[in-house]
Amino acid sequence: MWKEIKEREFGNLRPNLFSARITRSRVSTIQLSNYKEIVSVHRGSVNSLQVDLTEGRYLLAGASDATVAVYDIQRATGYGGRGLIAKHNSLFTVNKNHEHGHKYSISSAIWYPIDTGLFVTGSYDHHVNVWDTNTTQVVTNFKMPGKVYRNAMSPIARSHMLIASGSEDVQVRLCDIASGAFAHTLSGHRGILIVSLKDGVMSIEWSTSSEWVLVTGGCDGAIRFWDIRRAGCFRVLDQSHSQFGRRPPLLSRSTTNKKYSSGPSSSVKARAPQRKSTNGNASKPHALRISNHVKIAKQRAHPGMISSHDRATGHYGVVTGLKVTDDGMYLLSSGSDSRLRLWDIDSGCNTLVNFETTRLQQTKPIQMSMSQDSNLAFVPCMTTTKVFDIWSGLSKETFRGHYESVNCCWYNAIDQELYTGGNDRQILVWSPSRFISDEADEMKNGEAAAVDQDNWSD
Repeated sequence: MWKEIKEREFGNLRPNLFSARITRSRVSTIQLSNYKEIVSVHRGSVNSLQVDLTEGRYLLAGASDATVAVYDIQRATGYGGRGLIAKHNSLFTVNKNHEHGHKYSISSAIWYPIDTGLFVTGSYDHHVNVWDTNTTQVVTNFKMPGKVYRNAMSPIARSHMLIASGSEDVQVRLCDIASGAFAHTLSGHRGILIVSLKDGVMSIEWSTSSEWVLVTGGCDGAIRFWDIRRAGCFRVLDQSHSQFGRRPPLLSRSTTNKKYSSGPSSSVKARAPQRKSTNGNASKPHALRISNHVKIAKQRAHPGMISSHDRATGHYGVVTGLKVTDDGMYLLSSGSDSRLRLWDIDSGCNTLVNFETTRLQQTKPIQMSMSQDSNLAFVPCMTTTKVFDIWSGLSKETFRGHYESVNCCWYNAIDQELYTGGNDRQILVWSPSRFISDEADEMKNGEAAAVDQDNWSD
């Protein structure tokens, strides 16, 4: 780190490159925090975690005991371990005793993307609730046809306020907060005929490059792409449709295209001589007319509606998790077949990255996360959380701290911290290494005792 600071001081290192190196260095030293602790109020497995996208300060957690809680991860509510460990108690908790609280397990809890004044919860009681953070009251709710597995809102949306909800029903429903009604229903995933297996849509993720594109993963093993402005999905990923490795940079691709397009043969197409018929009109081959009809039919037919595409699968089994990179170019998926796959979104190809063998949960969705530069993926793997290099598939680190299976994780890019929740009812903090003496100095200077009033956004 001191080398980078010296190069930056002399102007040999650009600010953005300096920031990237420091961040990468901090992420590489992440370990179970010895100076921060979240005091969990949950009496059931923690199923969902998210830090707000506006301030990066408030952690929202949902658990199977029907409780949802908010924690301030920047300001401690108390100290333990001789004042060296900052303890973060919940600012408020909503449980099943609340008049509008959920009655069964909360499977998903997310913040409103542009405001901390609202948050959304989905539960096994077939309801999706939108809450006012200031009053902890339900603003509006949506009745779903089955257990709610996952909710998602677009982090870049400016034209709509839609909640995409996946449930036991094979149809994905878009809930409009503004009108309090269902705006659209996306049909395409197939049901499972075996009664003992779960059915529906377990994983949902919005594109990070377009506010209109939604990605869903179903219990049928299919990963579908939807443009919510039109009917039907426009792409179904097929694990057998593959390309090797990472897509070349845009600059190298453009120079390659120019090299191949500079030849004289590319600009002038050879035309076969046309024969004149007896009536003076040019006669066209019958095969050409057939191929044109086929081409027009292929253009009109929706890829999601063609039987061969419709039966394509991304995983052998349930798609349990989805995560799009920050640039919107790649998609990481996990399945009940204990496989991780990296997809090129532009071509829809499986990049054939061979992720190291690991065990993944098979009966419930998992929440994955990525580092800010999208080079590292944090994946819950039974009782551990593994860090993978998404381009090579190598396991960089394995975090062990939970006593039971890990269900969810969230990476906070502001502090380079990772939060994980599991069946042991605990929320663990994984932070860059830090000397305990630094924390003691803060305590002596009184910096840790600063008082901060919580003012939720209206």
